[in-house]
Amino acid sequence: MAKIPLFFVSLLLLFFFSSSAIPSQNPNPNPTALTAHDELKNNGFPIGLLPTNVLDYSLNRTSGDFSVNLGDLCKITLPPDNYLATYSKKVTGKLVEGRIADLDGIRVRAFFQWWSITGIRLSGENLVFEVGMVTAKYASKNFDESPACEGQRSSS
Repeated sequence: MAKIPLFFVSLLLLFFFSSSAIPSQNPNPNPTALTAHDELKNNGFPIGLLPTNVLDYSLNRTSGDFSVNLGDLCKITLPPDNYLATYSKKVTGKLVEGRIADLDGIRVRAFFQWWSITGIRLSGENLVFEVGMVTAKYASKNFDESPACEGQRSSS
C-alpha cells in the first residue's frame, strides 16, 4: 500500500477547509439579473402595469410566454379613472413586440361588473387595454410608477 506524503494530505485539507469556510466573494452569481419590471421597460411598457410585490417571474425569450408570481392576491386602483383591479397570485401571458397577449390573471371592475384584461398593446404614447372585443386607451404615463397592493405596506 502506497503512503501519501503528509505534505499532500495537509495541502488537501487546507484547500478543503478554506474553500468551504470562506463565503463566496459574490453572493449573487448573476448580478445583472432582470426583474419583471425591467422586462416591461425593455419591451416599451411602463413598470406600473405590475404591482410592487412581484416575487419572481419566468420568461421564455423564444416564445414570449411569461409567468409572474405575486405570492398573494393583490388589489390596486388603476389610474386615471380609479378602477379597482385585482391581480391573481399568478399572472400569465405572452410578450410579443409591442403587445402583451393571452393575458390571464388581471381583472378590472367597471360598470358594476368584473372584466378580465386579455391583452395590452402599445399605441404611440398610449396603452390599449383589451377586454375581449372591447378596448380602452390610456396614456402610458399614468403607469410610470409600480403600485403597492392595497392593504399591504410597500417594501421600499
